[in-house]
Amino acid sequence: MSKTMSRPGELQGKEYSYDSFFNGEVLLNKKKNHLPAMGWNSWNAFGSGNTAELTKVMADKIVELGLKELGYEFVVLDDGCYKSERVDGELSNETQKFPLGFKELGDYIHTKGLKFGMYNDIGTNLCAGAAVGTCFHEDVDAQSYIDWGVDFLKVDNCYYLWDNATFSAGTNAKFVYTPNIKGVQVAGAGYDKYYAAVDGELNGCGCRIHDDYVTYIGTFDGTNTGVTPIGPMSGELVINAKVPAAGEYDVTITYATGEEVGVGSWLQLAVGENLIFDDFVPATESTTDFSGAITIKATLEAGENRIRIMNHRRQENTLNSYAKLLEGLNKANPNHDVIFSICEWGKTQPQNWGYKVGDSWRILNDITFFVGSDGNPGRAIWMEPGTASVTSQYNKAVVMDEFAGLDKGWNDPDMLTIGMNGLNDTMCKTHMAMWCMMNSPLMLGLDLRRVERGDALHNIIANKELIALNQDALGIQAKRVFTTLENASPAEYITDINRCDILVKPLADGDLAVSFINVSEQVWDGELSVCADFIVEKLGAKMVNADAFKNAAEYTVTDLWTGAVTKQTEGCFAVSHLEACDSVTIRIKAC
Repeated sequence: MSKTMSRPGELQGKEYSYDSFFNGEVLLNKKKNHLPAMGWNSWNAFGSGNTAELTKVMADKIVELGLKELGYEFVVLDDGCYKSERVDGELSNETQKFPLGFKELGDYIHTKGLKFGMYNDIGTNLCAGAAVGTCFHEDVDAQSYIDWGVDFLKVDNCYYLWDNATFSAGTNAKFVYTPNIKGVQVAGAGYDKYYAAVDGELNGCGCRIHDDYVTYIGTFDGTNTGVTPIGPMSGELVINAKVPAAGEYDVTITYATGEEVGVGSWLQLAVGENLIFDDFVPATESTTDFSGAITIKATLEAGENRIRIMNHRRQENTLNSYAKLLEGLNKANPNHDVIFSICEWGKTQPQNWGYKVGDSWRILNDITFFVGSDGNPGRAIWMEPGTASVTSQYNKAVVMDEFAGLDKGWNDPDMLTIGMNGLNDTMCKTHMAMWCMMNSPLMLGLDLRRVERGDALHNIIANKELIALNQDALGIQAKRVFTTLENASPAEYITDINRCDILVKPLADGDLAVSFINVSEQVWDGELSVCADFIVEKLGAKMVNADAFKNAAEYTVTDLWTGAVTKQTEGCFAVSHLEACDSVTIRIKAC
């Protein structure tokens, strides 16, 4: 394919289409049962300034600090490691920063008993600009990664050709939405005309009626805060067309195209689940010039037929692009066990489809945009109204528990920002607890030269009892069962941080973990409690032995930060005070 290609290709198969997203079936023999990845990633610490020398020092520190024994095994090179252009069509190391190449660096990491990770992008360029994205090069790049001994691959979504992603053309919205739709005519043995705004049924979400036409038929952009991950993420216009007899009919659609958010020029037409059209339609002069019309042959059954007008390509294209790289890895080594980290920032709602090809999927944009450099720790933020903060990531990930699991993969609220400026020790402890309870990948993002055994940072990132929750063999993400925010459901996506949450997480040995989290930046005084019968009601079959937990005569409660152990006969567990941004996480054993 040429980089000048102006349109995405056909979907690789029906199993890659929107209608297959919810069948629970993985693609390309994607391996299951990987626990959340743990390791270190170079981006937050060094940005594009990472080097082979710094990377080796970080690998040494992982061993020196005892982090390897705790499960931190991946050492991942992020953006900034390649030459700015391909060399003879292949990826090549930036020679000043990585003079001996990636194979040598990977070998060094492997000699430490660690695993080697790298980075790329499904677009034409990497986010930092190098023109070496995997787009059109999936097979050759996959072979390079296998040859270099790569064990982990993080793949971004900048400069993507078929969506208005970061650094992509805004006019790429033409791929993402249908045209504005005004009318649908069905002609054959009889003749019927349907007015979209009057006769149409709007399914899913996003679609809206404007004047006498339907617009915004596509998929929500989930990159930033404010879009719930729960429920349908895209919408369709459905015409329930009645015909007198089975046969072939002409379906004529009246439309107006555009290249902006809400209106595009790519149309999908299906009868039931049978997709019969999937392509651009000819452009019109403007988004309200309804001179456009296209006639499509459709086989209809006698009686009512559901004609679906839609555009699910935002999700389908992205899935297909990531799938091509996984397919390339399979070709290069059918027995590979590369951890595949999807990093498209929640833009195309990967909680719907990421499990098919990936081990984890980012749920929002970056957790911080203030990355560090050699000697500068960078800066993180507890709360920001937009995306770049600890709480914005937590607020979304905490309600996504039903999307995660050993048979699927993991919601990824981005790298840990523990150890960066802007977060105090209390915030860092809660940050760690949140990520461990939510089964998030635990990828350290700090310069490990700032850490010494037994210091405050080490005590946080090396808390083996919390890590055990994240790596528990049952592989169930904690569920938020209570929030103090008035008139808010704990299952609801909430962006207001003026609240406390209670999270519960079942464990493989029948124990239960509970986190009481003060999300706010104000002190909380007042009892927060949760009882065994309520927990069983909320978790039900997810617990190993719910009845034994509910009816226990005694409970042993361990505070996972202080190590304090108490015993109690009552099955209610509570705290009465939390400092700003503080948390208490306990492990409960029924006796």
